[in-house]
Amino acid sequence: MSEEMTAANKEKLVTDLKVVISDTEELLRATAGAAGEKVSELRERLSVRLRDTKERVLDLEAALVDKTKAAARATDDFVHEEPWKAVGVAAALGLALGVLIGRR
Repeated sequence: MSEEMTAANKEKLVTDLKVVISDTEELLRATAGAAGEKVSELRERLSVRLRDTKERVLDLEAALVDKTKAAARATDDFVHEEPWKAVGVAAALGLALGVLIGRR
């Protein structure tokens, strides 16, 4: 497996983690009235881990946004510096896709 995750995989991971966080918060609210020492300890540990996970997800999301913006800036710079190369690449990709779609 590749060490680097694609942007789409990272975005999916962030989305999935947000769902898990939301579900965990709902579970904590639902068990707020539950009695027992073990339940209280578990709720406290879960609250701490949930807070840490939220921070990490926000950091991951910010890093993903920064990388996406950097890639967009690099693409924009390339298109402005080499417009004919960009047109050629786009035409080649369009032709390749047209050939692939035409075979179906």
